[in-house]
Amino acid sequence: MLIQLNPTGVLDLLSQLEVDLLEQSSTSERYKLFRNCALAVLNVGSHTDSSSEIYNKYQDFDIRLLSRERGIKIELLNPPTTAFVDGEIITGIHEHIFSVIRDILFICQKYEKDLTEQKAITHMVFDMLRNAAALRVNSDPSMIVCWGGHSINENEYKYTKQVGYELGLRGLNICTGCGPGAMKGPMKGATIGHAKQRNTNNRYLGLTEPSIIAAEPPNPIVNELVILPDIEKRLEAFVRTAHAIIIFPGGAGTAEELLYLLGILLHPDNAKQSLPVILTGPKESENYFSELCHFIEMTLGKEALDKFEVIIDNPELVGMKLKSAMANVRDYRKSQGDAYYFNWTLKIEHEFQQPFAPTHANMAGLDLHLDQEKQLLAANLRRAFSGIVAGNVKDEGIQAIKQHGRFIISGEPTLMKAMDKLLQAFVEQGRMKLPGSQYVPCYEVKA
Repeated sequence: MLIQLNPTGVLDLLSQLEVDLLEQSSTSERYKLFRNCALAVLNVGSHTDSSSEIYNKYQDFDIRLLSRERGIKIELLNPPTTAFVDGEIITGIHEHIFSVIRDILFICQKYEKDLTEQKAITHMVFDMLRNAAALRVNSDPSMIVCWGGHSINENEYKYTKQVGYELGLRGLNICTGCGPGAMKGPMKGATIGHAKQRNTNNRYLGLTEPSIIAAEPPNPIVNELVILPDIEKRLEAFVRTAHAIIIFPGGAGTAEELLYLLGILLHPDNAKQSLPVILTGPKESENYFSELCHFIEMTLGKEALDKFEVIIDNPELVGMKLKSAMANVRDYRKSQGDAYYFNWTLKIEHEFQQPFAPTHANMAGLDLHLDQEKQLLAANLRRAFSGIVAGNVKDEGIQAIKQHGRFIISGEPTLMKAMDKLLQAFVEQGRMKLPGSQYVPCYEVKA
């Protein structure tokens, strides 16, 4: 099967020099990354959370860039048939394919070297979002970032849709990690709320990164896709574009996101930030939030608990609170002279920006003890959970576990006991892998 596609979006109009640069990238080491991201996008709606499974299933898939005077074309060889209807590629998938080119092959050429300065990293995040037209200048605060697990049960999934519906009715937009589960539910619910209000300017922004995109392919509702280079820049993109954040039930990845967020909000320079954070789920998820809050209090203290609110089984209240909070967000940004579309005043320290490679050596070397600054502890705990996510669903993590065995996570006995208890709760509640999958731990916690 051989398919050719015309460009869309920002790649509609390219100079010959830009076409040449894209062609050079398509033959470089970055090609594998480009191919894998394109394959992930073509697998929208797949029922697996294993990158390796997708890559192995479509080993004969290939993608090529064809140069022509007025731009480029894409040629797909043996793509997944689910991406097509009556021989025509689905429009949303077509758009996402060119988002892959834009982010992986085009904008990344401006940043060949690893960035170390805080301002330079933040600028890169801004630059990629701007290039993707994800920053809307003349618009009031309305972007609600929704975090939560890809592996949630049916009742929790329905609840995320109900919350999304309440947000949509109130004209609020949705940004998620763009995958299934708690990333899809709010978007799906919001589509109904927006439709009832005849809101045609609805936004469903998906932020992802190359190592997770195959395990969590963009869900069909995402109408804006941005692929950041790594998890740290993806997380910074979330918090700088957010006007509020909702956290639904999830597993290790959701714990990583919460720890990242709290580590930032606990910084003294962020004490006056107006960024509402709500943890919410149905009644049956109450124990999940209790476990999570207990872990947060034990590690980061009661001050961390004051940075968010827990609302159980009340989607309407979540919608009402966040709608009313938008005026406060607007007033705060205005008082600081900050942009509504990108939170420049949010202080993000170096330890939250530098990429963490989840190797066995790096996981074993994490500094996990309670007698350190809360911000540093949050950063190190975030890295530990990030490594577990990699071992669960990311191709490089899965391969590393197969080759070297489980990650060893060690530290202060009290902290390790609390972490092991939280992780065990995630396993027992089926939050580590998709329903129906048997979970084999990729880690071992040792005091």
